Amino acid sequence: MPCVAPSPVCAQLFPAAEDQILIRRVAEPGGWLSNMSPHPIVYEGLKWWHAEALFQALRLAPDDEAREAVREPRSPMMAKMIAKRFRTRHVVAPLSEADVENMRLCLALKLDAHADLRGKLIASGERLLVEDCSARGRRVNNLFWGAVRVQDEDCPLGYAWEGRNMLGRLWKEERAMLQTLIS
Repeated sequence: MPCVAPSPVCAQLFPAAEDQILIRRVAEPGGWLSNMSPHPIVYEGLKWWHAEALFQALRLAPDDEAREAVREPRSPMMAKMIAKRFRTRHVVAPLSEADVENMRLCLALKLDAHADLRGKLIASGERLLVEDCSARGRRVNNLFWGAVRVQDEDCPLGYAWEGRNMLGRLWKEERAMLQTLIS
């Protein structure tokens, strides 16, 4: 992430800079990049209402009946809450390399299923893709999958992003692959 600084910025929502796409709420301009967006995907012949449900279910063993309980809800937040009930049964540790690979799979399946999203991702050019967790705080999970906005007067915009932003990085990888295919 460019220009990392330690002091947090007010957590209220702010508009994205012209060279950024912020992933926050599904209803916002960058919401289509969220795992919570209403873009069904298919995995091993089963329909999943959104990438979040599949991502959460992939932390469980393939034969665990809890996967079906996570798959059923049309609400991505409900699927996530159901998945939390089964944390003790995880076979994939959250924030592990296997977890990152599962996220990569979910994003690829989402793009495979939705040509319009492939077009939007290609059209995003070289814009920075950031899961903006500023309003959710500096928890480990937020700083792994996303980033928080921090004040930094040395940066051109007066702020920088702190966090690994793995979701944004994975989307950037997918975008690079798509751009290579069309060039």
